[in-house]
Amino acid sequence: MKLYYAPGTCSLSPHIVAREAGIELELEKVDIKAKPKRTESGADFTQINPKGYVPALQLDDGTLLTEGAAMILLLAEYAPEHDLVPPVGVMARYQLQEWLIFISSELHKMFSPWLFHPEYGEKAQLVAREKINERFVLLDRTLENRDFLMGEHFTVADAYCFAVVRWSATKDIDLSPYPWLKAYMQRVASRPKVKEALSAEGLETSPFF
Repeated sequence: MKLYYAPGTCSLSPHIVAREAGIELELEKVDIKAKPKRTESGADFTQINPKGYVPALQLDDGTLLTEGAAMILLLAEYAPEHDLVPPVGVMARYQLQEWLIFISSELHKMFSPWLFHPEYGEKAQLVAREKINERFVLLDRTLENRDFLMGEHFTVADAYCFAVVRWSATKDIDLSPYPWLKAYMQRVASRPKVKEALSAEGLETSPFF
């Protein structure tokens, strides 16, 4: 399988999950600032993924997935022995999917595009920061009595949450008011497979919060 990624983006999430699951991926970096976007091998990325954004995961049979939340579920199910996702049919499975939807709609899309595109204006950025802070309050309360979003065990939801909340460090959002969330980020960052993924993408591997 091949993962098309860009360092520091949400493509970090399936990268982490693959390493946690013991799945080897071919990595191909995408220059998302180029016009048109180009892969490391020189291909026009929009010809690979018409949506034009990372991540994109090409399976062994040529099938292409282009949404990170779908990728991490699939990767986890390839290696059920790692317990990265609850089985279908149990309530925990739908609670995990609830987290994935929350992270995607309430966190991911508050950071991007609003904080990543200053052309939307200062007011839009201010509103986005207020919403992000509200969501961080919820995460902080949730994590007060548990190590990970689903409890004691690391799941794909933590990989996605980590990849998104990590943007706080680059967008001047202080996590000090959220001590449980801050401790959680440090906990996830200290996992060996997370360190491997960060290092492979040329990102800071030490705790950065």
